[in-house]
Amino acid sequence: MRFMLLFSRQGKLRLQKWFTSMSDREKKKIIRDMTTMVLARQPRSCNFMQWKDLKIVYKRYASLYFCLGVESQENELLALEIIHRYVELLDKYFGNVCELDIIFNFEKAYFILDEFSLNVSVWLMLPALPVGSWLCA
Repeated sequence: MRFMLLFSRQGKLRLQKWFTSMSDREKKKIIRDMTTMVLARQPRSCNFMQWKDLKIVYKRYASLYFCLGVESQENELLALEIIHRYVELLDKYFGNVCELDIIFNFEKAYFILDEFSLNVSVWLMLPALPVGSWLCA
């Protein structure tokens, strides 16, 4: 994984996580390109795109787009599952998460993403692990 972005239907960035080192200029270009490309796609389009040397996997949940940039040899369905599991965690923590939860509690959303990304392989193998076993209020 190279990055994860959350943005609204209006193109406002709500959360960003970078898993590789990049300059601010590169990050801004990626954010601009991703929001433009994803928002321009038709609702029934495939959730996978090729962009430069990366695969872009995205999924819309309510008014938010979750966008993941992965290496071109990575499994797209696994990346889609990672997005879905993160949304499930947010739902469990916030109780039916919405854009306002991310805006006003961004530090919690980042904390959950950090914990999740550190343990993503374990989470994919243990889908029934209760949130309370690792997440503090």
